[in-house]
Amino acid sequence: MIAVFVTLRADDRDRVMGVAEKAAPTFEGMPGLRSKVFTWDADRGEATNVYVWESEESARAFFTPELGALVTQLYGVEPEIRFVEIAALVDNGAAVTA
Repeated sequence: MIAVFVTLRADDRDRVMGVAEKAAPTFEGMPGLRSKVFTWDADRGEATNVYVWESEESARAFFTPELGALVTQLYGVEPEIRFVEIAALVDNGAAVTA
């Protein structure tokens, strides 16, 4: 498994929350995607979206240059995208919405 962190310096909480609310259904049942979390850190003025993929191949196929351009358009800032190997995953429940 692989995780992908998409971090954006964004100072507009309402915009970040609106993007998350509208986009969340798009990821339900997506092949290869195990989970996705949308986050907002008010102290840092930062949104971080965390994806957990079944394989690195699936993750890298999803994160195309076109997707990067779409994310930049949605949030108004360019994202930092990091791929990291998952050492262990604990999942204690079902999807949660705020």
